[in-house]
Amino acid sequence: MKTIAIIPARGNSKRLPNKNIKLLGDVPLLVHSIHYAKQQDFIDAIYVSTNDEDIKHVALNFGAKVIDRPNELSGDLEPTVTALKHVLESLDYDVENVVLLQPTNPLRPKNLLKEAFQLFNDTMSESLFTVTRNHQKFGTVENAVFKPFNYCTGQRSQDLEPLYFENGLLYITKVEHILNNQIITEKAYPLIINHPFASIDIDTQEDFEYAEFLLKKDSR
Repeated sequence: MKTIAIIPARGNSKRLPNKNIKLLGDVPLLVHSIHYAKQQDFIDAIYVSTNDEDIKHVALNFGAKVIDRPNELSGDLEPTVTALKHVLESLDYDVENVVLLQPTNPLRPKNLLKEAFQLFNDTMSESLFTVTRNHQKFGTVENAVFKPFNYCTGQRSQDLEPLYFENGLLYITKVEHILNNQIITEKAYPLIINHPFASIDIDTQEDFEYAEFLLKKDSR
């Protein structure tokens, strides 16, 4: 059985230039995901998919393998699954499972991936992804009128019907589904995790500064 980790890290970030190699703590952003994958004894290889020479250099220096991603698969609107498929189609050996680690979610609980992979195998899932409970009151605004969506006016937050969001911390998927353009399958296992790290998804400078704050707090 072959299980690989794939870290998709394209260049040309618009809102936060060079974010994937911007230093978070002592190492570039994407290296947090490389280090995390290296801690797992069930991961046979770690690949970074990128179209950027600087990102490629950093990934190689920190022990990951690199798959050069074509520019036509690196646009803003290109789905992540195409990068994963390109990596798989570039390999000369068979793979059974793919662990997707997004570099923009750099901080993860230490044992999360190990526990998730065990659950993935125990439940014989097609795929697994992490979700977090939402505790906010949402609504729509129509004709300058706010209409509650997930609650009734006056309802307490603790009494809301449980809703969850995809937090992006990690994904595990059988290869055949990725080759069929799916990362989260219809029968995907939603692993619930409630942790401050689940709120980090770096896209702006403010997101980055929040990640720095949590990293420093976690290292105390």
